[in-house]
Amino acid sequence: MQTAGTSLKRRVIRYLVGQAHRPRGVVGWANGWMFALRPSNRRRNIWAVSLLDVRPTDRVLEIGFGPGIAIAELAARATRGHVFGVDHSRAMVRQAARRNAAAVRARRVHLTHASVERLPSFGDPLDAILAVNSAGFWPDPVERLRELRRLLRPAGRIALVSQPRCPGATRDTTVRAAQELQDLLTRAGFTHLRVETLELDPPVACVLAGNPG
Repeated sequence: MQTAGTSLKRRVIRYLVGQAHRPRGVVGWANGWMFALRPSNRRRNIWAVSLLDVRPTDRVLEIGFGPGIAIAELAARATRGHVFGVDHSRAMVRQAARRNAAAVRARRVHLTHASVERLPSFGDPLDAILAVNSAGFWPDPVERLRELRRLLRPAGRIALVSQPRCPGATRDTTVRAAQELQDLLTRAGFTHLRVETLELDPPVACVLAGNPG
């Protein structure tokens, strides 16, 4: 029999999971603020950006940018290019816009409230795409990745990052997550796949791939 306490606990868990997926309101803003301050999260995002080898004139897209840590790092590298970001949380768009206010005013960073299945136009082809801990939430991820591949220039790069957050996650959990991402990228037509690992707890996997053209 389900007690009132058990029912309340389940509702709280569903709410917290929903906030992690789509932060909103004051709680969502607070989650983003804590995410930005957590050293491991900052290290993970900066590391992921470093693997993309972003050049000064690159046009780069991040999907699910959260509080804008990686956006700032991308903008620091694409100094004469453009950094685009989409996130389906209005709270995260506002927070990332504040964190990157100068680059937004200079029209080097463009942040949009949108979902991965309804992407805005980015004009010219992109040089690189980044998604940190978001691909697992995408509907029909293979189709989403095919659409992203069409947005990339020939030889453009993509990086999908996963740090499992499920209870009891271990190195094996990360290895399985990396293999799943590799399978998705291969089915979507990407090539030259490689996996890099960052030794956090649990480890972070970054799967990099290229657009064959």
